Amino acid sequence: MFELKKLSSEAISAALEKAMRYRLLNEPGEAESICHDVLSIDPKNQEALVTLLLAQTDRFGKGYNVGITQAREAVPRLQDPYERAYYSGIICERQAKVQLQRGNPGAGFEAYELLREAMDFYEKAEAVRPAGNDDALLRWNACARIIMGNRLEPRLEEKMDLPLE
Repeated sequence: MFELKKLSSEAISAALEKAMRYRLLNEPGEAESICHDVLSIDPKNQEALVTLLLAQTDRFGKGYNVGITQAREAVPRLQDPYERAYYSGIICERQAKVQLQRGNPGAGFEAYELLREAMDFYEKAEAVRPAGNDDALLRWNACARIIMGNRLEPRLEEKMDLPLE
């Protein structure tokens, strides 16, 4: 329908600054669009991938058609193992918070599972973190506090006895 216009490579830095500004202004759709523009000319740009992932998670639960699967698509493209684990945790943690906000039946169980998944990713990030970077520990603690503060528990598996024929 439309052919999108290409940025010049000299404009990448300024475009990424704008994307961060749009995230801070709570306009994640604008930030996401800018990141796609940057990635169309520099597909390996790590800052654009992280900003894209974060902008997508900013949109969780706000009526946008963005889900956890779409946000996870950027993760394998991150080059640093720490960042792959850390941002995978961020995705799960943010989706868990959306589940808690919605409060649908079973949301507590879903949130618990997502928070535990986030905590597993944060532990992986902790194992390979750069010296002096305790961000993964801070996020792990935040998830633990959410679980404890909301008294979240895992879903109990129901045993179903199926009739034998």
